[in-house]
Amino acid sequence: MTEAVRSYRYVGPPGPLTTVRPGSAGCRIASSTAFGRWVALRPAPELCEPFTYAVAGDGVLLLAPRRSEHVACAGGGAVLGAGEIGFARDAGGWMVDGVSNLSTGYCPDTSSWTAVARAVDRTGLARPDGFTHEVVFRRCPGCQEHSVVREDHFFCVFCDGALPPEWNVDPAG
Repeated sequence: MTEAVRSYRYVGPPGPLTTVRPGSAGCRIASSTAFGRWVALRPAPELCEPFTYAVAGDGVLLLAPRRSEHVACAGGGAVLGAGEIGFARDAGGWMVDGVSNLSTGYCPDTSSWTAVARAVDRTGLARPDGFTHEVVFRRCPGCQEHSVVREDHFFCVFCDGALPPEWNVDPAG
């Protein structure tokens, strides 16, 4: 995995930006030791559902409770990836059992998997070979709304305009 990674700015609505406060960023998980400390503090019911994650600009995995805003998890900064991530325990220890790029605040491209995989690899956890739930985001050139492309139907859900085949969500990116 030597390909270049893209950085994503927050492109969502202004409301979630109010959740960004000093100390609101997710927990930095830069090693297996850090993951072990973090997971030991999670109550069992919390471990049954996915967590919000972001990959910080320095490539470190940030984790926060599921209902956290991605922009708060990222401390308001740009990310290399964002979505939801789930963990499971087996006889060999903890592993990532599901990961997506579902973040409507950052709308990361599916190519963000490269950065996500690198961040998870730093934790020493086993992981899937790609997103287990992949989301395709596009910005409509006509109405400028963000859309999720479903079943390769590259048409805006708001105005039915054609969506481009390449990622274009951040007009400045």
